[in-house]
Amino acid sequence: LMSGMVGSRQGWLEVPYAACPAGLGEIAAGMRKVAWERGEVWIAPGLTCRDDAGVPDVMRGEETQILGVLDQLGAGRHTICLPGTHSKWIEVENSKIVHFSTHMTGEAFAVFKSHSILGRMIKDGGTDRNAFADGVRRSAEDGGMLHHLFGVRSRGLFGELPDTAAASYLSGLLIGHEIHAAGFRGQTVHLLCTPQLADVYGHALDVLGLESSTLDSNAVTTGLFRLASRLNK
Repeated sequence: LMSGMVGSRQGWLEVPYAACPAGLGEIAAGMRKVAWERGEVWIAPGLTCRDDAGVPDVMRGEETQILGVLDQLGAGRHTICLPGTHSKWIEVENSKIVHFSTHMTGEAFAVFKSHSILGRMIKDGGTDRNAFADGVRRSAEDGGMLHHLFGVRSRGLFGELPDTAAASYLSGLLIGHEIHAAGFRGQTVHLLCTPQLADVYGHALDVLGLESSTLDSNAVTTGLFRLASRLNK
């Protein structure tokens, strides 16, 4: 049993997305079998939803991770964040994924750092937690992200941001804007990711006065097992 991009249009077999709200039953019902002479292979469907403007959003793989941690969340409504190249903010209610949004934070950081004028002000260095926190706080101020981004360059030009701290400031700025755009409602944000990313996002949430907890980053194994248990039902 597999999940993720193996079921995408560019994967082994394109498996149609299941629509939110969806829990274990709805996702399992969308699994598709792959013809393969070496064994029985199934691919999970991924999920889709639409935002308030009617624009579609999609995920493949993250839904399986969430299935693996539902027993840790219990009843009620919960917010889960899966940081990464394309970060996901997911609302779960009574063991069903009801809505989610995708934010291209990790990819945007890589592009700005390596392929924009901002990268010319950046030198390799260790993580600067103070500069990161400054970027997070800046994201809460007026002006908008596009204006804030140019501050990476202008603050460097005026000696207010060392070149070795610029990447940390840029990261904090982008992650801060992601958190604001996600429409956080005030409950604890459950971080489902590696310990390294949990530390980064936990720090950003703390700077903004928000609470976070960390879930098991290996939850995908449990999620796949739970889907597999539905194959004979």
